[in-house]
Amino acid sequence: MTATTDSLRAALGRSRRVEALLDPFPVRALQAALDREPLAGPDDPLPPGWHHLYFHEPVFARDTGIDGHERLGRFLPALEGVRRMWAGGRLRFERPLRLGTRAVKTSTIRAITPKQGRSGRLVFVTVEHRIDDGDGTALVEEQQIVYREPRPLARCHEPFTPPHTPVAEARYCPDEVLLFRYSALTWNSHRIHYDRRYACEVEGYPDLVVHGPLLALLGLMLAADHHGAARIAAFDFRNHVPLFVGRPLRILLGPEAERTAPLWVVGEDGRLALAGTLALRPTN
Repeated sequence: MTATTDSLRAALGRSRRVEALLDPFPVRALQAALDREPLAGPDDPLPPGWHHLYFHEPVFARDTGIDGHERLGRFLPALEGVRRMWAGGRLRFERPLRLGTRAVKTSTIRAITPKQGRSGRLVFVTVEHRIDDGDGTALVEEQQIVYREPRPLARCHEPFTPPHTPVAEARYCPDEVLLFRYSALTWNSHRIHYDRRYACEVEGYPDLVVHGPLLALLGLMLAADHHGAARIAAFDFRNHVPLFVGRPLRILLGPEAERTAPLWVVGEDGRLALAGTLALRPTN
């Protein structure tokens, strides 16, 4: 992993602005892919976490890296010899966006933090995404991306046991079609999600990787079904290990206490893939 202090410093504070029409089609398409009804229409509220369907800029082929992402150095800092992963995030929902309206997302690199981990050097990049419509700020997201040196995937993980009995649970088994549709709808061309040969032979995974944001979205869907979407004020989460196509997974929602609730995503072998905490608004 090579990067100069000057190149990292130059990326700090870099900003990008994208305007989008919140067309109902992407929401309807993802709802259909997940077998959720009724399908959304104009003026419906955008469900929590579904903003990743919007605010995408075209990326020229000449600006695309070997991994399928936009080449490093155009927005995110330029680092050589690294693998990038979605490490987690913080979402703050001020109020719902409305389908059929226009909104603007402003993305800013807020922090770049090099660290030394047990398996090599890491660089954590925090990107703030602020989404505004005609009434002001509707959503603020802090996305944390980790860059790591290539290394073999850890194989052993202790089975996870929830510290509290779940109050709700959902089960999924993401297949290749769902991964393809989610990649297409979110303009995510990272090859680990659709190119099995690349995922296995280049990045060292045993199979196609389920998107980290998709796992967070499935968790938010369970929370919205249980508590009501209007009660979800914030969601902080961290990705622990990747999950893979064709393997069952469980979404577990813990009990509410002092207007917070834990949420976990667990793989078929019991390993913890995602752990998060919901902040809930008072009930009316």
